[in-house]
Amino acid sequence: MTRAATALGLAQPALSAQLRRIERALGGALFERGRHGVRTTALGELVLERTRVVLPAVSELQREAARFARTRRVGQRLRLGGTHGPLLGALVDRLADAAPGTTVTTCASWSERELAELLAEGRLDFALTGTCGSAPPPDPPHLVWEEIAVDPVFVMLADGHPLAAEREVDLAALADEEWACVPGDGCFADCFTAACARAGFSPRRMYETDTASCVHLVQVGRAVGLCRATFPPTAGLAIRPLAGTPLMWRHLLGRHPAGQRQDTADTVLTQAREAHAGAAARSDSYAQWLAGRRPGAADDVRRPVPPPPPAASITRGQGVG
Repeated sequence: MTRAATALGLAQPALSAQLRRIERALGGALFERGRHGVRTTALGELVLERTRVVLPAVSELQREAARFARTRRVGQRLRLGGTHGPLLGALVDRLADAAPGTTVTTCASWSERELAELLAEGRLDFALTGTCGSAPPPDPPHLVWEEIAVDPVFVMLADGHPLAAEREVDLAALADEEWACVPGDGCFADCFTAACARAGFSPRRMYETDTASCVHLVQVGRAVGLCRATFPPTAGLAIRPLAGTPLMWRHLLGRHPAGQRQDTADTVLTQAREAHAGAAARSDSYAQWLAGRRPGAADDVRRPVPPPPPAASITRGQGVG
């Protein structure tokens, strides 16, 4: 005991007192003391065996905690969530330049409700999602939602589709088509069904699958699909506006009001808007649609512009992209 106390830098009485407290906590003697020294009991052997696993883990935890504390002092952490689509990746890319000292992690989900729950529980700092028309975002009483942009919803056709050569496509002309969409629990399915009803038909078979599979089904002519106007050019696809713009999509950034500081929220919102503007500038179909609505708009969307002023806070299957 004296040699052990010396190795630990303790007085021998202090080590003996510590050992007695440990034995009381574990419910039995760990060592048998005799004239020839100290031997471990059966309980002591068990404790030593477990300790050889536990102590290195505790030491590693201490080192990781110290590293984390140092990281928190030199930079902050942002936890971003989002539904499918390229905007989440574009936002991460922009934040890497705008806030190089920030550690960014991401969480993707098909469920808007799940993202809202993660925000409300403090497990995410920001979430990218959206609604169509005037539908409210999830859980508006407890979360703050800011509008990033509003896009028309376009249709994806195979290059060889009879309507692919048209400048825009009437939704009613797609009444006999089968459709491909990605999963979701937001408002989009209901909005799409309502738009089809206004056009005089009900959608036929709907293939609900991941984005890559949706694109493949369209490319091979098995289905047509809906997408946002900023969907990137893709081989084998013709992206066309829907005549009369029967569906619009609002990109939203959500957060908890007690979460990140307002200046951080402003930075993330600005970068999200600029990420969307960059995607719009790369989309020929979006530029053509804008030009049809407002002469010169096709040129405007390709020029870098300052982000719009912050919008006022606003209190299911989905399209692709």
